[in-house]
Amino acid sequence: MNCKLIFSRLQKGVENVKGNKMPLRQSTGSRIRERRNDLRIRQSDLAAAAGISASYLNLIEHDRRRIGGKILNDIARALRVEPGLLAEGTETALLDTLRTAAATLPSAGAEVPRTEEFAARFPGWAALIAALTAQNAGLVARVSALTDRLANDPKLASSLHEVISAVTSIRSTSSILVGNDDIDRDWQGRFHQNIYQDSQRLAEASRELIQFLDAPKERQVAVLSPIEQVEAFLGSLSYHIPALEGDDPVLSPEAAAQGAPGVGGAAATQMLVRHLTQYRQDAQALPLAPFQTAARAADYDPIALARQFGVPVVQVLRRLAALPPDQGHPPFGLAVCDAGGTLIMQKPAPGFSLPRGGGICPIWPIFGAFSAPERPLRVLVELPQDPVQHHLCYAVAVPLGELSYGRAVHYRATMLVRPDVASTKDGTSAEKVGMSCRVCPRRECGQRREPSIL
Repeated sequence: MNCKLIFSRLQKGVENVKGNKMPLRQSTGSRIRERRNDLRIRQSDLAAAAGISASYLNLIEHDRRRIGGKILNDIARALRVEPGLLAEGTETALLDTLRTAAATLPSAGAEVPRTEEFAARFPGWAALIAALTAQNAGLVARVSALTDRLANDPKLASSLHEVISAVTSIRSTSSILVGNDDIDRDWQGRFHQNIYQDSQRLAEASRELIQFLDAPKERQVAVLSPIEQVEAFLGSLSYHIPALEGDDPVLSPEAAAQGAPGVGGAAATQMLVRHLTQYRQDAQALPLAPFQTAARAADYDPIALARQFGVPVVQVLRRLAALPPDQGHPPFGLAVCDAGGTLIMQKPAPGFSLPRGGGICPIWPIFGAFSAPERPLRVLVELPQDPVQHHLCYAVAVPLGELSYGRAVHYRATMLVRPDVASTKDGTSAEKVGMSCRVCPRRECGQRREPSIL
């Protein structure tokens, strides 16, 4: 998500606080209590309508029990209100960003349990910190992209090789001319011509290097690869595209891709059209309104949703990652890779962002899915951050194209990541993963490729 969009959304949250519209300090429990009091419904009556005990509802209203899924939907139905208006909605992105900022620099000692209190008391400062955090994340991503291109870009390697080759040739030719007055005039002319041509090559290669390393702001998009351009554009929309939703969408995938900000060149445009076409197909198969309701009721279980709507699990994974971010849904992350381990697409989430330049930890479920094609995996992973983070991952590998005799089957894996999930219902233990070996502090790992710099 770009900084302008983030700041715009955060500013709306600040305005809501100033106008006393659902202040940030309100929790889900307090919203339920206020709505119940407004409707003059007794606590026992609401509990009976939701199928829970009055004592349990009392714990919910005083924020001593977390609420979500079926219970939230039942309470919302009894209160005649949308579940998203009871759950943490527009302020979720702000709070998540503040928590991410605290996790990025744990040595600063930010009081994470008091995040909501801070955002409520100082909304302007909270918005500023969140915007600066987003800006810093963007700068880190750009430095990472530049570093990756410096290491892998073939055009840069060719330019550097051309510079070295031209310099070497000029030095060799000039060393022959220096101190050899008896060289024939014709040979001197040839040597001078060679030096001139090599100097032209050196000047051209140097210009290409300068254009690469010192691009002006209006041409910075050229630094990004086509995949990164598409991801940056989708990130600015939070990967949710209202113009492609509904029975009669406002735009076609082709029209939506034309003139997309930051997407330049035929390759990036073609990739974006392909992604938007898939998005439109997912939206048709899983209409937003019923899918949101079903997702909350099923606690976002992909297999349960796939059975309910009669669609492949991989389609549910993509659709969950594209849910609107301001409706109280978890901030899902998504990753798609081919059988070679190359990321085809990635949607980051709080605490989740796989390295684009390769060297990804092979223990992530997205790679394990290739060992059991078309069989969904559910794995709780543990990252070695401080504090330790847990994410719930759903992954599946599916074949590309139609199956036929005599042709190899190629697979692509998709992984949905639900951040900040402490445990699973069946109590399975967490799988210890990292981002890459270079920055992973775990010494005991059978999958380690190289020593850690930590």
